[in-house]
Amino acid sequence: MAKKVLVIGRDGQLGQSLKLCTQNVLEPVFEFVGRSDMDLTQPKQIQAFFQNRQFDYIINCAAFTAVDKAEEASDLAEAINHRAVKQIAQIAKKTDTVLIHISTDYVFDGTQCRPYVESDATNPLGVYGETKLKGEQAIRLVKPLGCIIRTSWVFSQFGNNFVKTMLRLSEQQDTLKVVGDQIGSPTYAVDLANAIITLISHYEKHSMKPEMTVYHFSNEGVASWYDFACAIFELTGLENHVVPIESSEFPTVAKRPFFSVLNKRKIKVSFDLSIPHWRKSLEKCMGQLQKTV
Repeated sequence: MAKKVLVIGRDGQLGQSLKLCTQNVLEPVFEFVGRSDMDLTQPKQIQAFFQNRQFDYIINCAAFTAVDKAEEASDLAEAINHRAVKQIAQIAKKTDTVLIHISTDYVFDGTQCRPYVESDATNPLGVYGETKLKGEQAIRLVKPLGCIIRTSWVFSQFGNNFVKTMLRLSEQQDTLKVVGDQIGSPTYAVDLANAIITLISHYEKHSMKPEMTVYHFSNEGVASWYDFACAIFELTGLENHVVPIESSEFPTVAKRPFFSVLNKRKIKVSFDLSIPHWRKSLEKCMGQLQKTV
């Protein structure tokens, strides 16, 4: 019988990217669910969904990701990013299902000057990072099979993201002011989706029951949001003038880490992954966006 993979978060960037990357895959069988199928704020709905269903893998890429809104809607962020994650982990543990859970660079405070490894101390700066870290901690206490993958600065041709925001603003403004003192690594959701598929293939090939561990994944290379914006307009040929500003000139409700580059050595070595540079993946993404215009 073909193995079954459940993807929670069908309508997000990663969920849609996984759907794209698996559209021609016959085995394993992927099932995608969204809020209408399973509301993560409703524990009874989560329990009911799994009542008569069995999966070999669960990929949880659903999350409350609105960083600033999380400060005001902490209960909602807590429900989705922590309590629902704990419940899903318990179900995975009980049913011997491999759980692949997506987390974030925002579990770090961004105060160190070298890329973060998986074992570095966490210290989130806001509610979003705090609730995502609680989700991680809940998983590690429950100890289902699988892994947690922390990622950063996700962009794609799907959903809402920095690339689409810049393109939208460019139609309204000739000059754009973009923060230049926050440093990270952009992540193309399609590359992350392919990495997850590689992980599952590896587990299947080696008949592995992976003990819960943490990996970091982003595209290669580093950038500020200003660098990222400049690259977007270089590729589109738009003549918008991009001006770098400091974070203090663009105050936000939630604090962001100034440096959240992730060290990816562990996942690259473990699964023999070759990860593209973010600029190459941005080119691919822009090509896909131009097809949809």
